[in-house]
Parts: sequence; structure tokens; C-alpha cells
Amino acid sequence: MCHVLIIEDEPLLAFDLQDMLSTVGATSFAFAETEDQAVSEARLRRPDVITSDVMLREGTGPCAVQTILSEMGPLPVIYITATPDQCEPCEPSSAILAKPVLGMVVRDAFRAVAPHSD
Repeated sequence: MCHVLIIEDEPLLAFDLQDMLSTVGATSFAFAETEDQAVSEARLRRPDVITSDVMLREGTGPCAVQTILSEMGPLPVIYITATPDQCEPCEPSSAILAKPVLGMVVRDAFRAVAPHSD
């Protein structure tokens, strides 16, 4: 099983990511539109992989990820953002994909980091 936390404030994009990732091994998903929701969702169920936008309706994805990682330890993170230059703070091991992004690129990034992915 591979549980993915999708931090994205555009619902259609979040569902597109779910569709893409479910084809390459993701088996369950949690969704968050704000920094606080992301931290809460991670506390409810530890994600195996995090995908995150940078700019959210409230707060930022990188700040949410930083809080999650400080509480849970290292996790693979894929940032998918229209503002890659504003990805602060971003862990050096994180993948940063610029929107618009092709599904193949997202799936390849996921395969590279996800446990038990196809």
C-alpha cells in the first residue's frame, strides 16, 4: 500500500493527480488545500509520499511539508508548482516539477520515490 498526501488548493488538479498516481501504485489518498489541513491530514495517517503545491490558499506547501517532516522524519516529496523559484524551504532531495506538467513526468517522479510503486 502507498498512501499519498496531495497538498493542492485547486480541486481539479488534485483529482487529476489522484488519477495519475493511482495508475502507478498509489492506493490511498488524503487531500489538503491549506497548510494547516496538510499537517492535520498527515497526523491522521502518515503519508508514504507527499505531493505539494507551493502557494496555497492559506500558508504554503513547503512550510506544511517542513512541519510534517519535523514530526515524522524523512518522506519523499514531489513539489508540483507554477512557482518553482518560490519553493522555500524545500529539501534538497525533493523533486520540483513546474506546472503545467505532463502526467508522464508526474508518474515518473512518483515511481522514482514511492515505495512499492509499479
